[in-house]
Amino acid sequence: MSMNSWIDISPTSDFSIYNLPYGIFIRDEKHTPGVAIGDSIVDLNACAKVGLFAHLGFDYSVFDDKVLNGFIACGKDAWSALRAFLTAELTSEGQLYEFREKVVVDRLNAVMCMPIEVGDYTDFYSSIEHATNVGKMFRPDNPLLPNWKHIPVGYHGRSSSIVISGTSLKRPSGQMMPPDAEKPVFGKSKRIDLELEMGFIIGKPTNLGESIAIEQAEEHIFGKVIFNDWSARDIQKWEYVPLGPFLGKNFGSSISPWIVTMEALEPFRCASIKQDPEVLPYLQYQGDKNFDINLEVGLTPQGDEETTIAKSNFKYMYWNMAQQLTHHTVNGCNVNVGDLMASGTISGKEKGSYGSLLELSWGGTEVVQLKNGKTRTFIEDNDTITIRAWCEKDGKRVGFGECNGKILP
Repeated sequence: MSMNSWIDISPTSDFSIYNLPYGIFIRDEKHTPGVAIGDSIVDLNACAKVGLFAHLGFDYSVFDDKVLNGFIACGKDAWSALRAFLTAELTSEGQLYEFREKVVVDRLNAVMCMPIEVGDYTDFYSSIEHATNVGKMFRPDNPLLPNWKHIPVGYHGRSSSIVISGTSLKRPSGQMMPPDAEKPVFGKSKRIDLELEMGFIIGKPTNLGESIAIEQAEEHIFGKVIFNDWSARDIQKWEYVPLGPFLGKNFGSSISPWIVTMEALEPFRCASIKQDPEVLPYLQYQGDKNFDINLEVGLTPQGDEETTIAKSNFKYMYWNMAQQLTHHTVNGCNVNVGDLMASGTISGKEKGSYGSLLELSWGGTEVVQLKNGKTRTFIEDNDTITIRAWCEKDGKRVGFGECNGKILP
């Protein structure tokens, strides 16, 4: 059934009445929780202060916080109750309409902030096309390592360097081993890359020693964001043996400002890729656990036009979120509200759907053609990367907005 809001919403807006994502924006010099709809934001703190949430059955003082962790910790019943209330109020001229001048503000000029305080961050490696492509560059005869089809491979990253979309990052320095050199050199990375990823936010904690069964995994997920795991490929290549990514990854990761809830994504469920060989019983699941989310990457040189360099889809993931979270906790590792889990680079089968310049330029051996005659193998100084993500079905659009960042000299 289609719904109409008294707020004007473009048919092409990511933030339709079917979405209602959560974020943090600046109002009156204060970090403020809000919900995006069209070109507007519903100020949740202002709503709470005029008494709109008094009947919803949770502690709405959480909207006085500067991050969403407190609200997320209220639990699934609170998330659903607020979503239902906002949907009803935005499609009828009720209490929220009455207070609209106090509680509805402009989104297009809003300054957005980190929506959550990220306690811990784990990055997976769950696209079989990406893992195969990278493997072919370094191990042509055996691209996938023996464990890859049996476990969702991942590493623990650095939460302190996760930044909000729009934040510029300095080109990192580190050790690299040039081809045919006898010893490493120190300097600025020459192979800065993007990684087209999505992340999910933990909404329900566990205790140390507890595991999350595959059937309950999605109950622990609040919602999803766009994620760009910036990478210094030359630093990464030298350091990753034997313990994996380190300085080549932790200089910065970017997330989109709006968290799209699992409820909003429900209509866009789809089947996952068939897993062969069969996974162990604790990773086996029933039903559709993946999501049909369109993805697009643009590269913009300073002072020039944006070129779309990749189009992909989240449905290409070999390992789904439920499997990732179940495996993450199978050893008793506890998770907390606000923890962030990233998918790993998302690539499809065709070259135009590869989610990194490492793949698009095939390790720097081929150029990626941009507009106005420019080319790239990796990201140059003052290049901006913009990632977009959206779902669309039966005339309903649910999007994530943009995640962008610039690499500074």
